[in-house]
Amino acid sequence: MKQKSDHQKAGEIAESELLHHVRLSINPKFQDWVLFKNGTYIIFEHAEEIPDLKSVALKFMEEFGPVYIGERSEEFDVTDLKNTEGWIVSGHGYGMYTYVSPQEIKSKKPDTITIGLSGRGKRDLDGRNPIIIHINRQNCQQRDYER
Repeated sequence: MKQKSDHQKAGEIAESELLHHVRLSINPKFQDWVLFKNGTYIIFEHAEEIPDLKSVALKFMEEFGPVYIGERSEEFDVTDLKNTEGWIVSGHGYGMYTYVSPQEIKSKKPDTITIGLSGRGKRDLDGRNPIIIHINRQNCQQRDYER
């Protein structure tokens, strides 16, 4: 059984584990993406035209991350993952997804609404306090983002 780190709360997954699952959830043809602390990631097409992926990702997260009652930001779709355990939750921001691990859900057989609400809540956290933990660039070696 995996032990949680001192700063990790029950039901959360470690950053290294999160990064592993996110890598497996993304179609390998997409090599340019940014991962935030709570599991939301943004995939960029034509990233070679974006010199500063960090600032563009932060701006996109600021616009499409937070959830507001009665607006499109509340909408979500849930996709089962085939290459790793868990789900991705998409919303109204094109190319923005949130990874949800089974260990973050209390139910052994969660329904789509439970998973979607969890993912939407995590996206809201990332939108209101965006902390980048990894930037992946096709033309650069994969590396963790230096905070």
